[in-house]
Amino acid sequence: MVTGKPFLTVEQIQSRVRELGAKLSSDYEGKNILVVGILKGAVMFFSDLTRQISVPLSMDFLIVSSYIKDSTTGNVKIHADLREDINGKNVILVEDIVDSGLTLKYLYEMLLERNPASLKICALLDKKSRRQVDLQIDYRGFEIPDEFVVGYGLDYEDKFRNLPYLAIFKKVSG
Repeated sequence: MVTGKPFLTVEQIQSRVRELGAKLSSDYEGKNILVVGILKGAVMFFSDLTRQISVPLSMDFLIVSSYIKDSTTGNVKIHADLREDINGKNVILVEDIVDSGLTLKYLYEMLLERNPASLKICALLDKKSRRQVDLQIDYRGFEIPDEFVVGYGLDYEDKFRNLPYLAIFKKVSG
């Protein structure tokens, strides 16, 4: 069950998403971009972020997994790959949370092999303290402590994604 008050409120999240959208719009002014969402976790962030970007964009998605319950397996499984050819395109990879960095590093290197004009990472949450690989986050929403969070697309056993805020998840017996 989810305990306590929101860790990040709806207002905090939406304010930061607006800032990130404005920064991306400024950085890519005069260019087209392909925004790639990593599903399922990034769905809320991706949706809100793309509505804040004012430059022309197209969208695509990757469905990947590397977690079971609340811990990473270390193995990245791609359930659905991109439909778009990214060769020569400016690609923004949108992720919900960067923890160990293993999944995102794998995806980043896989996409680099497809020769995009540019490839940048935009993540809502960054748990730097858990990083196991060197990975540059180009656009970061919030750096958070080593806590398991749910809501705003993030889940525990596919539940709590629909919370409009982020909460620290604690298993409670009983």
